[in-house]
Amino acid sequence: MPNILIVEDDAKIAALLADYMSNAGWQTCCIADGRSAVGIIRDGGVDLVLLDLMLPELDGIGVCREVRAFSQVPIIMLTARVDEIDRLLGLDSGADDYVCKPFSPREVVARVRVHLRRSGAGMSQPPSMPPVSATPASPFQIDRAGMRVLHNGAALALTPLEYRLLAELIDNPSRVYTRQQLLDFAHQDQRDISDRTVDSHIKNIRRKLPDAECLQSVYGVGYRFELPL
Repeated sequence: MPNILIVEDDAKIAALLADYMSNAGWQTCCIADGRSAVGIIRDGGVDLVLLDLMLPELDGIGVCREVRAFSQVPIIMLTARVDEIDRLLGLDSGADDYVCKPFSPREVVARVRVHLRRSGAGMSQPPSMPPVSATPASPFQIDRAGMRVLHNGAALALTPLEYRLLAELIDNPSRVYTRQQLLDFAHQDQRDISDRTVDSHIKNIRRKLPDAECLQSVYGVGYRFELPL
């Protein structure tokens, strides 16, 4: 289970974030000052940091700079200062992402989920569901440089979002993906975080596939791609 360190001196905001992180299935630890946060991260066991910019003892930018000297743990900066200079300073100091206050807790959860997946924290594949590589006989090919999916050499008319979804599914035939996992691939900027939008995207992709049966629904879970026989 991933460990999320919340570094926030506003007790109400810290408690709100902790509640949402816990509901998402992650362990949390809250700390109110930057200097203590650096020590906790140095001790290990932290998988992601939610870091307020304005902190006592050592501010968020200072925390980032010190942490980056010994760790590449994902850091998401939280701040009410939204001008461009502050954004650049935060990211230049080593932050992986930036969320402006007031924020939607659901958006923060979605961003945390994306960065945990990218870092591989707590996201190992269960032994009962090993990923399966696409076979050479598949009529589908993925042109990553051109962001295209080809079927027997002909490009499918996909949007960039549809390409990301279908390419991920084709890369792992027979693997079942939840709607939330597919959202992580489709909406990396988190502008749209309603999991039901996946159904609409899948419907559009099916209309563009020569064989719509390849893209199968898994009741109550999500979708999988099966190679045509």
